[in-house]
Amino acid sequence: MDSILGLLKLRIKRGINLAIRDSRSSDPYVVVNMGEQKLKTRVVKNNCNPEWNEELTLSIKDVNVKSPIHLTVYDKDTFSVDDKMGEAEIELKEYFECFKMGLEKLPNGCAVKRIQPSRTNCLAEESSCIWQNGNIIQEMILRLKNVERGELVVEIQWVDIPGCKGLSEVQF
Repeated sequence: MDSILGLLKLRIKRGINLAIRDSRSSDPYVVVNMGEQKLKTRVVKNNCNPEWNEELTLSIKDVNVKSPIHLTVYDKDTFSVDDKMGEAEIELKEYFECFKMGLEKLPNGCAVKRIQPSRTNCLAEESSCIWQNGNIIQEMILRLKNVERGELVVEIQWVDIPGCKGLSEVQF
């Protein structure tokens, strides 16, 4: 536990207008990779606008790691290899920078930082880091790459673990 700083809750909320990979629809699920960690959501049958609302948890050992969270959407197939339906990445650098700001006295719902879509990120629109009940939450809509269409709605939130360093002692 010494090497873990804390946890990052990743809520995979829903997919928007995902690509069709079966005859009329798809059976999508999301695979999340970060370093050697790999997690996945359940499959939603026959739906190009799936609602997962699943919470996946990643352990964070180093906030300065350059590898982003990688999300890949697949279509579940029974008799063949699952089809890829696009991918996206979540860069954590700007999210972690919010923790340097000393936010303890902010009111709930206050936007701490706004992140604009660019060629270097997968954001489909502006994303805000929001101060909520002593936590910073960032909801984002990610445009999927390497596919004709589709977006993912996700949210990230830091979780301190008792007995671990946390972000307060980390140099960014």
